[in-house]
Parts: sequence; structure tokens; C-alpha cells
Amino acid sequence: MGAKGRPPKADRSDKKMKYYVYVIKNENNQLYKGWTTNLEKRIYYHNQGLSNYTKNRGPWKLVYYEMYNNKNEAIKREKFLKSGKGREFLKKIFSERSSDG
Repeated sequence: MGAKGRPPKADRSDKKMKYYVYVIKNENNQLYKGWTTNLEKRIYYHNQGLSNYTKNRGPWKLVYYEMYNNKNEAIKREKFLKSGKGREFLKKIFSERSSDG
């Protein structure tokens, strides 16, 4: 037993937290960019109207994501994707996908 009769904390060194930067799109081709630690749950929340910005604008579909081991890197990448250069990057990615077939 650990301190005060409680079991010791589990060693989570092999279970590092993952951070996802994601882009979702609705039927009007509006994009929303964000970050989360649980991608599936976050998309569900967007589609259930539980997120203020995306509420009443769905349904939303996941169109792009990246995974990071560091929260600060994920937030930095989200900010980039929301910038002019980030929007250009996404435009290029989506145009390449559509030309692939």
C-alpha cells in the first residue's frame, strides 16, 4: 500500500497521452479546426450540438487529423491551421485528395 493506505499510483509511462489536431467539415463546406485528447468523443460532441461554435451547423465529418504526444505542440499546430498559411496547407491537402480519384 502507498501513502495513507491507498494503493500506489499506476505506472502510466507506457500510456502517454495523445493529442489530436483535427479538421471537420459540414455539408456547407465550412471547416472547423480544433484539438482534443479523444477524437471519437469530440466528433460525437460536435454532432450532438454540445460545442458552441459547431452547434446547429452540422452534421460534421472528420476530414483531417494529426496526432501529437505533446499538448503544446498540438495547440501550436491548431493555431497554424487557423492561420492563412495553415488554410493554404489544408487547401493543398484537400485538392491533392480530390485529384487522386
